[in-house]
Amino acid sequence: MFGLFGGKDWNVIAVIFERRDLYQVSGQRSKGGGAEKTRDGAKRHPRTVYWAVFDQKGSYLEGGVGAGGNTVPGDVLKKLGKELAKNRTVLEVLRSLETKETDKLAKPLVWTGYPPRQMHGQD
Repeated sequence: MFGLFGGKDWNVIAVIFERRDLYQVSGQRSKGGGAEKTRDGAKRHPRTVYWAVFDQKGSYLEGGVGAGGNTVPGDVLKKLGKELAKNRTVLEVLRSLETKETDKLAKPLVWTGYPPRQMHGQD
C-alpha cells in the first residue's frame, strides 16, 4: 500500500567535509524516484563523509560512510555515525524539511566530535 500513494518521501542528509574542524550538514527533501537519485548523489559526493536517509516522521531509514569518508579518521566516522540522528544541527535541518519550510538547507555542523588539533613539537 505504501507504493500506491506516491512512493518515497525522504529527507536526505549529507555531512560534507569543509575543513578538519568544520563539516556542513546538507539536507534535501525528495519524493518518488528522485529520492533515490538524491540519496545516491549524497553517497557519491567526493566530500561527503557520512550520509543518511530519514522519513517525514524523522525516523532513520539508512545511512553510511560517503565517498569522502577517507578524509577523516575512522574513529571520528564511527562517532559521527552513532550520533548523527540525535545531533542538534541535523535535527534542525530535518525539522525544516519535514515542515516544508524549505526543500533544501545547509548549516555548519555543531558537534563536539571533531578530531583534536595536532600538537607539533613542544607546543
